[in-house]
Amino acid sequence: MTNDTVLVIEPEFSGHRWRYAEWAAAACIEAGYRCVIVTASANATHPLAQRLAAADDASLRIAFVDPPAQASHGRLGSVSYVRFLRDFQHLYRSVSREYGVALVIVPYVDYFFYALPFFGSPFGATPWIGITMRASFHHSQVGVRAPRRPLVNTLKAALFRRALRASGMKTLLSIDPTLRDWYTGAAEQRGAALGGAAVLYLADPFPDTLASDPAEARRRLQLESGRYLLVYGAITGRKGIHELIDALTERQDPVRLLIAGEQDADTRAYLHSVTSALTQPPVILDRFIPDDLERDLFSACDAVWLGYKGHYGMSGVLVQAYRFNKPVIATSDGLIGWFCRNGELGPVLDELSATAINAALDQLFPDGAQGATVHALPGAPAGHMLAQNTLSQFKKTLQLAIS
Repeated sequence: MTNDTVLVIEPEFSGHRWRYAEWAAAACIEAGYRCVIVTASANATHPLAQRLAAADDASLRIAFVDPPAQASHGRLGSVSYVRFLRDFQHLYRSVSREYGVALVIVPYVDYFFYALPFFGSPFGATPWIGITMRASFHHSQVGVRAPRRPLVNTLKAALFRRALRASGMKTLLSIDPTLRDWYTGAAEQRGAALGGAAVLYLADPFPDTLASDPAEARRRLQLESGRYLLVYGAITGRKGIHELIDALTERQDPVRLLIAGEQDADTRAYLHSVTSALTQPPVILDRFIPDDLERDLFSACDAVWLGYKGHYGMSGVLVQAYRFNKPVIATSDGLIGWFCRNGELGPVLDELSATAINAALDQLFPDGAQGATVHALPGAPAGHMLAQNTLSQFKKTLQLAIS
């Protein structure tokens, strides 16, 4: 059996995880490999799964394998890192029987990364690449605003260095540009050589697409004239939606929310109970958002809300706002705050108080007038670091890691 197949293992298709699986597979196919996306059967009805099944392309398949019952994980099954590592081991073994596997790619290695020092690779001797999206233990040392947890962060830093020595691991890719700088800088300070897998920056991508005409996008979305603030993605309390609506209830101007993305049950109930208190009721799209609708939403809005709370990682919505040349209202926390720190992408919030939020809205919409024109971000910096967050750059970086 020829080893010419790459397995992209992603059991969850929520949020942006299905996109990463698809984009990683595309990069592998362009590099000359066949590819199989391995996921749970619960995702069989997801649009990506249905599209792949309909295409029936021999170079890109999808395989559905469910993790084993939790009881089979033994005494350590209650530890999520261990449970996920064993799940990935099961998924790999189930599918690798049918293919000659050259490489495994894990688009979200944070599932089990910190179990690697204790249990090793779930893929045996097969080479593999992981993408980390949640590593934050180093943030306080590189100027990223995040909770200070000295003991936890020191422990995770030690586990991080040991995990990089897991068998078969070729490269760890991070969507956090500060992680590689921290890793190389910390090694230099200790006088230690870098050991194990390479650590590279992988710019969180957005497809290379052109914006729609704003007026046409609003017509397709059936939006009335006015100023629209887009809240986009998986809509939960962590989006800062409660604080944003509390602030809007104090305003009389026609700033209107455009809320797009699948909501959790608590947020759905909350929005149902409070939206009548707003001067302008929000436009709500509580469903999966396909690419063409996403393009219209970012084309039609005036600004994008990024006043998240308890979120310290990267945000794909920030990348999208940048690519569509739309100003943001951003938290100063985490990587969102780090990328927006000089204010050139829009107002930055040190707190999610109604006063701070309304001051940011006044900065974006100083006249409070109701107009239909969508204004681009004034002087959007073409040389900003986010300019490299494209799908083509994502593929190049991943192909470099594969080679």
